[in-house]
Amino acid sequence: MNRSITYKIIRSRRRTLGVEIRGGEVVVRAPLRCPIWEIESFVRSHIKWIERHLAKTETAQEKAQQQGILSEEEIRTLTKQAKEVIPQRAAYYAQRIGVSYGKITIRCQKTRWGSCSSKGNLSFNCLLMLTPMEVLDSVVVHELCHRKHMNHSQQFYQEVLKAYPEYRKWNRWLKKNGAVLLRRAGKE
Repeated sequence: MNRSITYKIIRSRRRTLGVEIRGGEVVVRAPLRCPIWEIESFVRSHIKWIERHLAKTETAQEKAQQQGILSEEEIRTLTKQAKEVIPQRAAYYAQRIGVSYGKITIRCQKTRWGSCSSKGNLSFNCLLMLTPMEVLDSVVVHELCHRKHMNHSQQFYQEVLKAYPEYRKWNRWLKKNGAVLLRRAGKE
């Protein structure tokens, strides 16, 4: 191990071990009866991944500080803008994709850019208003395509790419820049 890593263990009825970085904290998710030696071994085997992601989190925090943390008023303004823009984009793409949807909710979310419930309700992050319109559209299309496939199968991505051929490009933009935006809102 290159350095000592402090981590939090969350046990649940899962079958496998998993690790994630949340707000600069390393969280290991483990099965209820998993022995501590196995958890420690798992962490050691993933140390390079953990260190890389901790460094990304630090960089995102620094960039967010440089760009400025958003005030509650700024977040309310973004939410208001999103409530005007996103339903229009959803209506446009729903027609192109050939799907319907329920209600649209806009929030300042901690980790998600969008979601689609089994009932067809859509939820979007108001921070999408800080991204290029192409990124917003890529998230809208992604969620609408879940109306046809409630998974991330090859068929799902074929639908996404049919509706939005540049999806991968803008999804990469969001993966590269999204953490900074979440940090500016005090999220992630």
